[in-house]
Amino acid sequence: MAWLWIGLTVYLAAAGPVRADTIAVQRASLQGDGSGWNLDARFDFELNSSLEDAVNKGVPLYFTTEFDLTRPRWYWFDAQPVSVTQTLRLSFQPLTREYRVSSGGLQQGFSSLAEALAVVKHVTSWHVIDRNQVQPGETYTASVRMQLDTALMPKPFQVDAVNNRDWTLASDWKRFTFTVTERAK
Repeated sequence: MAWLWIGLTVYLAAAGPVRADTIAVQRASLQGDGSGWNLDARFDFELNSSLEDAVNKGVPLYFTTEFDLTRPRWYWFDAQPVSVTQTLRLSFQPLTREYRVSSGGLQQGFSSLAEALAVVKHVTSWHVIDRNQVQPGETYTASVRMQLDTALMPKPFQVDAVNNRDWTLASDWKRFTFTVTERAK
């Protein structure tokens, strides 16, 4: 009986709160600036061995963060004044032995995968709402999530990703209320 109890305890401890195929949204908030509001969010996840191996072999991974702002209406569908996405590309350059995180034309180099993932996991000062998109005094529901976007990967890997659970990495929507007390300062 004692062995059964020890085995169950070890199994539950190994299960941990964050699964290998899940991204957890640790926190998300909106900060005002002169022209609107910026999103700050932290995500928690680990790459499984298949994804880590793919990056180390030069296959880029794309992490897409989505942000939506909605306002309920009793007479029609919810109003959605804001729906934006941001994609970060994580890659490894074998010649320079450097990991790179890029967005658009900007890129940063890192000496380790852990350093590069730290940047991917922390969205900071992402301008998501212009002040003319919201009305003072209104309450909105802000929603944010992140996922590994397999549709942006090279075609041979897209086919494998459809049938392989190792290529599935996504968070649930994190929702929080946002009340516009005044225009962004």
